[in-house]
Amino acid sequence: MSEEQKKVIIIGGGITGLATAYYLQKEAREKGLSLDVKLVEASQRLGGKLQTVVKEGFVIERGPDSFLARKQSASRLAKEVGMENELIRNTAGKSFVLARERLHPMPGGSIMGIPTQIAPFITTGLFSFPGKLRAAADFVLPRSNAMKDQALGGFFRRRLGDEVVENLIEPLLSGIYAGDIDHLSLMSTFPQFYQVEQKYRSLILGMKKSTPSQPKSSSEKKDKGMFLTFKTGLQSFVDAIEKKLEPNSVIKGVRITGIDKNADGYELELDGGEILLADSVVISVPHHVTQSMLKQHRFFDAFKEMPSTSVATVALAFPKEAIEKDIEGTGFVVSRNSDYTITACTWTHKKWPHSAPEGKVLLRCYVGRPGDEAVVELSDNEMVKIVLNDLNKTMNITMAPDFAVVTRWKDSMPQYTVGHKERIDHVMSQLTAELPGVYIAGSSYDGLGMPDCIDQGEKAVQQVLSFLYSKNKKAIHS
Repeated sequence: MSEEQKKVIIIGGGITGLATAYYLQKEAREKGLSLDVKLVEASQRLGGKLQTVVKEGFVIERGPDSFLARKQSASRLAKEVGMENELIRNTAGKSFVLARERLHPMPGGSIMGIPTQIAPFITTGLFSFPGKLRAAADFVLPRSNAMKDQALGGFFRRRLGDEVVENLIEPLLSGIYAGDIDHLSLMSTFPQFYQVEQKYRSLILGMKKSTPSQPKSSSEKKDKGMFLTFKTGLQSFVDAIEKKLEPNSVIKGVRITGIDKNADGYELELDGGEILLADSVVISVPHHVTQSMLKQHRFFDAFKEMPSTSVATVALAFPKEAIEKDIEGTGFVVSRNSDYTITACTWTHKKWPHSAPEGKVLLRCYVGRPGDEAVVELSDNEMVKIVLNDLNKTMNITMAPDFAVVTRWKDSMPQYTVGHKERIDHVMSQLTAELPGVYIAGSSYDGLGMPDCIDQGEKAVQQVLSFLYSKNKKAIHS
């Protein structure tokens, strides 16, 4: 007797939704489950922020350009879809901080801005003598009182002082989350720093003791960075996953406007008025979209208060001879106190040699910070002009770019503000109680990076299978 077919709808075709669909279909094939999995995406393409422009021999990422190699879920998925041989590691060149109108080399031995070697920290021109003295107070300050959560900025200011935070920690950490570290949650972004301080008291000594020492092997290892990407661009990864999905299991250009529970499962209303039925639903769209689909459930109102920031990237292609004053490195971040519109710049052709043809230069600048996002609304030409003006303060660019690629990400960077984890935990528990079989996953909830999103997708797969089959006492082995 054949088992009744179960229907799962995945809403949102970013990397989280793609990973969920791929692994659910794989589980169904391998375990002989009668499972109909559909992925519904509002736009005409999959991949979300993973978008690549391939032009005149350049490979230009519009969104993220890579992922951390040590977080293995992205590499594992790449192997699953036949992309393992396309993976490449970045060149580990020198990085700089732009402060007080000068590019300062990133102090050696600093981990996310926290010094673990004393000599480079003492000799750097990035901080004044009083700033260095204040940071040294970390050696004697007591550990902070145990608390559920606190602002990232407040935690580091207490340990290391304002100057180290403004000139080093803030540009590094806010670049990852595109947020204000004086509002970002410590426990939802970098809880390991709190744990190190609680264990060792001194953050500097704790990071030194808890960081594995680098093997003194060949210089080749030193040249290899800690990030991975694909030679053919991140969008090629999206395309490879899509090709592995079951035929006719992806619906594009259709928006889901509402989700209602009925006696047998869920009814999903499409913007054209059609209804899709599902036994289980995985929602992998931004939090504000989730809230709008489920506004009848008041516990989602917490998402109304969750901010998102807007950012833009400006990629500029030049012939090599256009850059007269070159810098030996792979990029820089900009101190919070500097009078610059750009927040960071990657010399992409050095960090990722595959991204530009021989004899060409590719610079990618990041624009927009919390509280100062108006620049994202400017025209392409205005934005390019501002970026070139900023770059010429540290470089000497003598020609107009061959071309520019400007990308705006409006309200696209979810902010994990203080108390984020508690709010998400509350929503998750209410979701389990009121809407069993509905799950949320993605960058709004538990990590922004590609591997974090894939991890959430894999977790959602196990939740769906457990929900659908544990009642039938059908064994689901992970």
